[in-house]
Amino acid sequence: MDFLQPTSWDEALAIKAAHPGALPIAGGTDVMVELNFDARRPDALLDLIRIPELARWSAQNGRIRLGACVTYTRLITELGGRLPGLAMAARTVGSPQIRNRGTVGGNLGAASPAGDCHPPLLAAGAEIEVASARGIRTIPAADFYTGVKQNALAPDELIAAVLIPAASGPQQFSKIGTRNAMVIAVASFCLVLDLRNAAVGTGIGSAAPTPGRRRPSASWPGPWPRPACGSPAPTCPRASQVSSASGSAPRRPPSTTCGAPPPTAAVRSRSWPGVP
Repeated sequence: MDFLQPTSWDEALAIKAAHPGALPIAGGTDVMVELNFDARRPDALLDLIRIPELARWSAQNGRIRLGACVTYTRLITELGGRLPGLAMAARTVGSPQIRNRGTVGGNLGAASPAGDCHPPLLAAGAEIEVASARGIRTIPAADFYTGVKQNALAPDELIAAVLIPAASGPQQFSKIGTRNAMVIAVASFCLVLDLRNAAVGTGIGSAAPTPGRRRPSASWPGPWPRPACGSPAPTCPRASQVSSASGSAPRRPPSTTCGAPPPTAAVRSRSWPGVP
């Protein structure tokens, strides 16, 4: 197996064009596990960690451009106020050591249905900026996941950044697992209230072959309903019975039902103008 280590973005794109089978690696928190268990054996590894622009973020026109190699730890410490839903999800990822190495771009590239960053990106209406030697394009997060651990990247493309609207209202992330920490999600859910555009966004993880979301609200829904404790909640229509290492199929529909109230309750508890 070859190990390719470019030091510039142009060099990385040229290498990817010449070696489309090369597997990109940043923090390695997913890739190294697969290699250690012999679940994947690519012809080459393409190390992106030495490319400076991938480790930067910037704010422009109400959006955050998050470089593909910005780590979870930096996301939490530097962007917790601007991207609260994504920062909450990042806090649930592994141990501090994993958060120091793992990246949002790597989470997207792995495209696992249980990836913790996917629900916040879907709920916020994020776009994925991808590039190749042929040019640059953006892919809506809702169109990025094409199957279990499969994504919409062409063989010669790399993830450059994620474009995420800065929060204009409350956001909340909730995750259900077999224990309280360092766990792969059995189900996860993110809720985003967009006060600027009077809309609601949702993202659902580990409940179907691909992360998904419910159709965005076309208009502000008015006062939040306050169901009585114990009243039934509908199971999310995007959930399906899928078994994986994180949980068995029969557990998923109940998880996606009982997982919804905590985020909405947390959102209601925050003081934001226009949120009853």
